[in-house]
Amino acid sequence: MSQQQAQQDNNVKFAYWVPNVSGGFVVSNIEQRTDWSYEYNVRLAQAAEKSGFEYGLTQIRFASSYGAENQHESVSFSHALLAKTEKIKLIAAILPGPWKPALAAKQLASINQMTNGRIAINVVSGWFRGEFDAIGEEWPEHNQRYARSEEFIRSLRGIWNTDHFNFDGKFYQFKDYTLRPQPLPNKPVEIFQGGSSRAARDMAASVSDWYFTNGNTPEELKKQIDDIREKAKVNNHQVKIGVNAFIIARDTEEEAKAVLQEIIDKANIKAVKNFGDATREAGASTAEGEGNWAKSSFEDLVQYNDGFKTNLIGTPQQIAERIVLLKNIGVDLVLSGFLHCIEEVEYFGQKVLPLVRELEAKQAEQLQAKSA
Repeated sequence: MSQQQAQQDNNVKFAYWVPNVSGGFVVSNIEQRTDWSYEYNVRLAQAAEKSGFEYGLTQIRFASSYGAENQHESVSFSHALLAKTEKIKLIAAILPGPWKPALAAKQLASINQMTNGRIAINVVSGWFRGEFDAIGEEWPEHNQRYARSEEFIRSLRGIWNTDHFNFDGKFYQFKDYTLRPQPLPNKPVEIFQGGSSRAARDMAASVSDWYFTNGNTPEELKKQIDDIREKAKVNNHQVKIGVNAFIIARDTEEEAKAVLQEIIDKANIKAVKNFGDATREAGASTAEGEGNWAKSSFEDLVQYNDGFKTNLIGTPQQIAERIVLLKNIGVDLVLSGFLHCIEEVEYFGQKVLPLVRELEAKQAEQLQAKSA
């Protein structure tokens, strides 16, 4: 491997939230020049690919809530976007329960083959009970949902990598099962997951390739990252870290802060409160008695996954420096949300990403000089 290739592999990666669900990425009545249609999303995926984004994350919703009246299904939508792009990888969100591992394994193996390995998944254990009740799905208690997700992932890996696969779990069973075709051997289906509870972190430290965390300060993120990686080491496992961030990049810090303030000033108060109530109910079911949004203020909840907390809000230089700081505490990927997706993805690619790469290269040179 060349030194240049090694540097590229070590660079922080970028993903963008795919708006396959209506309502944009803030619970606010501010104008959002973002659309959930397929046509818009094709243009966005192509713009993101051209701008240097390696991944896009499609969402999974089964019921209208918090302004998301319309939802395209994640796996089929991801496949449709992959057909219109060349390099970017799409991460399709999947819920164990509605999805069974046999179907998911076959579906994803086919897409992997057809797209030269550009499909990944985000296994979502579920936090919104109302959605499961609405579609008649069982709702196990919190830790059991993560136990089911872990079995789901172990089943997928077994099906994809083993002939005559056998598995006797609490939730899933397989007997002498062989899948054809399996995913490409040199381009496996990457598995992402999220969650902040002890159960979520333990699952990531055992079976997942990537762990998504909600937005937070570098200090709080480092605590989570260190905890997960220490546990993964004990399990002889490696896991990469992605952090959610709502990015507001503008030519001046004043402009960026003004946009943030307008988003909060125009927040949909009822929708934010309803979302907050649902998250508190979900958090109360965890072993710790708190969940992903336990310490989120009203302002934090205006962005679904605490994206404001990561503080990628300011000038391109400020944002680039903060991204490199995140990398230095162990973040491998920034999952990015935007107000006006296409134009802001393009601005990010033109103004912010080159500065990130410059800072990374400079840091690599300094480390090399020290070790020489």
